[in-house]
Amino acid sequence: MSPQIKYAYKRHNTWIYRRVYPKPLQPLFGTALKQSLKTGDAREAKLRVAELNQTFTTLIKEAQAHAAATPLTVTPPDIPTAAQAPRLGVTRPRYQRARLVGDGLVAELAQAYLTEASERLRPGSYKSVRFALSLLTSHLGHQQVGALTQAQGKEVLGHITQLSPNVRKYREGKKAGLAELATLSQENESTTLAPQTQARILKQMSQFLDWCVGEGELQTNPWEVIKVKDRPEVNPHGMLGDEQVRILLSAKDRVLHSALLFGLLTGMRSGEICGLMAEDVTAKGNLGRFISIKPNRVRLLKSKAAEREVPLHGVLEQLLDNVLPTSGRLFPQLSVDRVVKRYAYLRRRHPELSGTVFHSTRKWFITQCERTGVPEHFTASLVGHHSARSANKLTYGLYSAGISDDQKREIVDGVRLPDWEGTS
Repeated sequence: MSPQIKYAYKRHNTWIYRRVYPKPLQPLFGTALKQSLKTGDAREAKLRVAELNQTFTTLIKEAQAHAAATPLTVTPPDIPTAAQAPRLGVTRPRYQRARLVGDGLVAELAQAYLTEASERLRPGSYKSVRFALSLLTSHLGHQQVGALTQAQGKEVLGHITQLSPNVRKYREGKKAGLAELATLSQENESTTLAPQTQARILKQMSQFLDWCVGEGELQTNPWEVIKVKDRPEVNPHGMLGDEQVRILLSAKDRVLHSALLFGLLTGMRSGEICGLMAEDVTAKGNLGRFISIKPNRVRLLKSKAAEREVPLHGVLEQLLDNVLPTSGRLFPQLSVDRVVKRYAYLRRRHPELSGTVFHSTRKWFITQCERTGVPEHFTASLVGHHSARSANKLTYGLYSAGISDDQKREIVDGVRLPDWEGTS
């Protein structure tokens, strides 16, 4: 037997609110205020009845006040229509029908997750998450999230392990789903995604399911225990040797030449170089000019440690005086994407650069620091790494203000570019 709730009754497993208007107001409002409470739970229905009771009381008070201000004798032939009735400033609560945990569709929840992720992730990270969820929704988007099983997770992982890095570039792969992409990859290429990439895609899918748990859409993540069998291994890009640096600088590439010099002589990341502003350069007397690397309207930084000041090598000071803009962005034509693609162009023109990327210039700078005997934590301060100055990262990490500008200048001036065509 269902419980009793004043002003509510249960019909077809849903509670309905009904409360009769006073007789003088019935010509204006009708017989009663009636509304579905959109729930079959008695406790929830009681709370919603309390809300509607307040609405009912407010409605009656406003109607009576309106009647007192504009006395009107209403005779049956003159009963106003709904359009003629007075408008009262009372909003009736609206309720959504209760939904069982796990009823949400994967595609709909993934869209909500991506909307939230777009506000907290940087563009590159968001693009990666969006790709992983597009694979998931193309395969299981029509299913309820609560119906996902561990077996389906293993099936999805099986398809991911068959994907090739270039499959989306095929015309047939533009709008293909996960299963179709796996088939295309097997038919057209022998290479597959690296285990590290496979693990990242699976992790991003699993993080989405964790989010569903946190939002109350799912009780547990059924894919939490699924792992990539092949051990993910990081394959670092090659180190630039002096001969390769000569090749890069002798090429005098119209797009990258100045940026390459900044990478080789400061150890900056490509994104940091692209976001440099002329206003970031400051003169410090006999210590020369320094450049401040900090977040700005062009780019953010990888971490808090990446915010730093770096002295400019003499070669870069000449570049500032003779080549680069004196206001605004120092490299207005560059973006990280263009840097990557232009360096790939240089690799094709010069096979000796095979295995290296633009980031290899940062590795070259760090190598020069090490070979000239610079302590590791000094170099960390210059390149924006978290300091490794003590085993517990306490004494220097919390209490030291870092190395001085004189020490920074001495380190940078100790870096020597190999001889190349065009060296003055």
